[in-house]
Amino acid sequence: MERRTFIKHAGLWTAGAALWTTGCADSSDSQADAAPQASASAAAAPLFQISLAEWSLHKSVRGCVGSDGPFTNLDFPRVAREQFGIDAVEYVNGCFFDKGNDMPYLQELKNICDNEGVTSLLIMCDREGQLGDPDDARRTQAVENHHKWVEAAKFLGCHSIRVNAGSDSSLSFEEQQRLAADGLRRLCEFGDEHDIEVIVENHGGLSSNGAWLAGVMAMVDHPRVGTLPDFGNFRIQGDEWYDRYTGVGELMPYAKAVSAKSNDFDDDGNCIETDYDRMMRIVLDAGYRGYVGIEYEGQNLSEADGILATKALLDRLRDELADEYS
Repeated sequence: MERRTFIKHAGLWTAGAALWTTGCADSSDSQADAAPQASASAAAAPLFQISLAEWSLHKSVRGCVGSDGPFTNLDFPRVAREQFGIDAVEYVNGCFFDKGNDMPYLQELKNICDNEGVTSLLIMCDREGQLGDPDDARRTQAVENHHKWVEAAKFLGCHSIRVNAGSDSSLSFEEQQRLAADGLRRLCEFGDEHDIEVIVENHGGLSSNGAWLAGVMAMVDHPRVGTLPDFGNFRIQGDEWYDRYTGVGELMPYAKAVSAKSNDFDDDGNCIETDYDRMMRIVLDAGYRGYVGIEYEGQNLSEADGILATKALLDRLRDELADEYS
């Protein structure tokens, strides 16, 4: 059986093939039939909600990490809703890196979201310096470089910016914690002024060591700081990996968002590299009931099919686990 068979059987292939269309067909009959179901759904809140991380489409977003894709960051909210049925998005600053303080651009993006009925959740921020830089001046500059993204997040209606807790790998475990905590606390204090959270993803280096990052959270000791546990980013360096289930478990007490990383799927629609049932139980056992963001990063499926496959898996698990966690 070919790898995409399960997508076709689930009725998803047509949606994936239509990814870059500009409209959706509606039927008054289908809308009428769906009305009772919509009322029933509204009465019971879902176990968790599903959002879409822009990195899932970074090859397709023109200007993102050098991509010459078919659409831009301004199209991302519409694509998320029309092609995937997802109405909450997580931006990547690298897809509009020079627009962080461009108010006309941000206003246009906000208008698009409002018109599409899409909620902006967070901005993932990279390439702005190390918040744990051992040089105080460079660390201060890194903090200040993130200010514009805090302000942009506030304007767009996001709850957070996602940052990295990088430091100098030649320093000790504890010294890197201290430096990262210092930069993060400074940024959280700026976040106080804008009601924006500052959340850290396990994203390489010691940040992919769950115990290290949990320790940083404790050292920052600020209500705005938190984590964005990523199911897959547990490579510390070279061939050194941290156990993903242990890591997510250590980060969930501080989680303000969750990233459902996926790379490949078997013929039954299960993620090969991560046991999603086990992982989602860790997430839910921590009491988390917020958004789970799809972040497809694989090579064997297209971006569209990978997103659809991840969404189908999350939808299935949400249904299967609903009674157990209600």
